[in-house]
Parts: sequence; C-alpha cells; structure tokens
Amino acid sequence: MQTLKESGKTLFAAFEQGELALPGRRVMFMERDWQPHSQFAGVALKHLLTATDTNGAFSYHLVCVEPGCAIGEHMHATQRETHEVIAGAGVCRNQNEDFDYRTGVVSLIEPGVQHSVTAGGEGLLLFAKFIPPLL
Repeated sequence: MQTLKESGKTLFAAFEQGELALPGRRVMFMERDWQPHSQFAGVALKHLLTATDTNGAFSYHLVCVEPGCAIGEHMHATQRETHEVIAGAGVCRNQNEDFDYRTGVVSLIEPGVQHSVTAGGEGLLLFAKFIPPLL
C-alpha cells in the first residue's frame, strides 16, 4: 500500500512542488530533502523555513508520519508548536487529552507540555511551526 506522501493524490503533494518566496530569492521545496527523524522511526521532516530564513522568529516544517508510526511523547521547553493537518488521520495527545487529527485540524502545543502524535492506517501529513524556531 502506498503512503500518502508517495501517492501524490493529496494536497500535501502540491506543497512538495511548492516554493518558499522571499524577497530576492525563491527556494523550491523539492530542493529541500526529507530528513528522517533522529528519534522516531517512520517520521520524516522537510525543513521549509528555519531561523536563518525568519531572522530567528520561527521555523516551519512539513512532517510525514507513516501509517501506524508515531512521534512519541516529548516536549519542547521553550517552543510553542502548532500543527496544521494537511492529509491523513491520527491522534495527538496534548496535556493528557486526545485530539483526533484529520484534514483541516489545527492545534496548539504550549512550551513545556508533553505531547505525542500517532498516525492512523493511511499515515499523517502536517505542517509544524515552532516559535521560537526549532532550527
């Protein structure tokens, strides 16, 4: 079975073909490589905007969680994090409450809060923004 990232049948695929438009330069998202998560198997990130691009204000990432995989429980001591679900489905545990993740859901995770994200059977694709930046 193909994952959402591989199928090209979602809105997410359009973002992979998108671009970062900044005054004086453009960066094609396809030029940014997928990076496997250092801790969580089946999770990959594409770093679209980093601290360098935003003068240290925030960072913005495409995130792919393969079917049945998870971003295990963790926290960011200083970053506020948002998730914007692009495709797929799953569950986010945030402040000991479970939230259904599906296309169109946006969530906020405060600094210092334990959280996790688990993808359903078709996988989960989202944007994650960190303020201040993760990278």
